[in-house]
Amino acid sequence: MDLTALLSAAVMGVVEGLTEFLPISSTGHLILLGTLIGFEGPPGKVFEISIQLGAILAVVVLFWRTLLDLVLNAWRPGAQRYYVINLILAFVPAAVIGATLHGTITRLLFNPYVVCFALIAGGIAIILIERARPDPTIRSVPEIGPLAALLIGFGQALAMIPGTSRSGATIITALVVGVERRTAAEFSFVLAIPTMLAATVYSLFKARHELDFSGLGQIAVGFVVAFVVALVVVRWVMAVIGRIGFTPFAWYRIALGSVMLVVLAFR
Repeated sequence: MDLTALLSAAVMGVVEGLTEFLPISSTGHLILLGTLIGFEGPPGKVFEISIQLGAILAVVVLFWRTLLDLVLNAWRPGAQRYYVINLILAFVPAAVIGATLHGTITRLLFNPYVVCFALIAGGIAIILIERARPDPTIRSVPEIGPLAALLIGFGQALAMIPGTSRSGATIITALVVGVERRTAAEFSFVLAIPTMLAATVYSLFKARHELDFSGLGQIAVGFVVAFVVALVVVRWVMAVIGRIGFTPFAWYRIALGSVMLVVLAFR
């Protein structure tokens, strides 16, 4: 087994776990890192899908009580029902737009230059929104409401552009409609479960004729590393995001996008 390949898989897993639930774009980071180190995982996108599932599993583990409560009580009138309705409404725009435009966007936009410009533009947007956002009036997910949930869903659809960030788009849209930071982060993380699972199933179906499960060592390493790192990151975000806000991540996005444009220009 190639040690270099396993180390590269571990590094990709670390990056996936670190970036999936921060507003800095996991897809963008993986594209940039893969370009820099010349990473080639098993064909058929199996590696990328596997490490994404590792990150999803981390959210399931951390929010298992919330998820179990929703499963057991969503059929009754009350907060859990509103929570699930908001999740469904926020999920639908990305599902419909994703199923319609996934192939076109993947073919035309999945390149490092698009990632760099999206990182910079998203960073600027985060700074402006953090400064101008309204005072929060929504302090729990069930309070979000149908219209706000739909708007968050359309924000999530923007994350189909690599470098935008799914979590960043949903959180920032939530801030615009008056959701406080910690609630916005929770909604984004739980919304990631159906969204990323649907995207994974769709990607597997589209690539079903070219799937290749060779390189199981790389897949296993990347999955486990992404899961462990995502556990730490999500815990940390939920603990501190109310205090630090999202502006530091915005400056990081701008810096990374700018530096990578210079690097790419001289490669």
